[in-house]
Amino acid sequence: MAKTMSGQNLVTPSAEGLAASARAAGKGRGLPPVHKWNPPFCGDLDMRIARDGTWFYLGTPIGRFGLVRLFSSILRKDGDDYFLVTPVEKVGITVDDAPFVAVDFESEGEGESQILTFETHVGDLAAAGPEHPIRVERDPETGEPSPYVLVRANLEALIDRKSFYRLVDLGVHHDGWFGVWSGGQFFPIIPSADLG
Repeated sequence: MAKTMSGQNLVTPSAEGLAASARAAGKGRGLPPVHKWNPPFCGDLDMRIARDGTWFYLGTPIGRFGLVRLFSSILRKDGDDYFLVTPVEKVGITVDDAPFVAVDFESEGEGESQILTFETHVGDLAAAGPEHPIRVERDPETGEPSPYVLVRANLEALIDRKSFYRLVDLGVHHDGWFGVWSGGQFFPIIPSADLG
């Protein structure tokens, strides 16, 4: 629904409109340059990304992988808030934890020259290293770890349980920490002393 006000068309954001704008903006190769776009904020959209990576619109899971992939390509994080951004609009969405889930990884090499390349549930690849760090948050009450890898521009992926167990299998001790090497950098998982 559009209203004319001060010569501008104000549009109520919708998933359909965002998808159309994203398709138009993403006709080139690779991801759209959302970091360069500065459209007006158009409000919040009833869209949510659950901790398991499921995208919901109006409370219903989005079942089409192509549509989820399309929306993920125009996702941006500014501060602590998440937005879907096109050249003409910016809408807020809710993200329960991290917007992506790392569902697998490949390991090449050994020791300090090891490279761990993660794949997300929407097909992004990120080779862990200085530009794509791994971090592990621990629940202060339960001690349960939540491991993450930076995928792109402030957007992280929660590393799924099976992949985290595989990471632990590759772990080594270094400078009082147990962790993993990737891309020439050591990423701590837990203090060595806590492994008792």
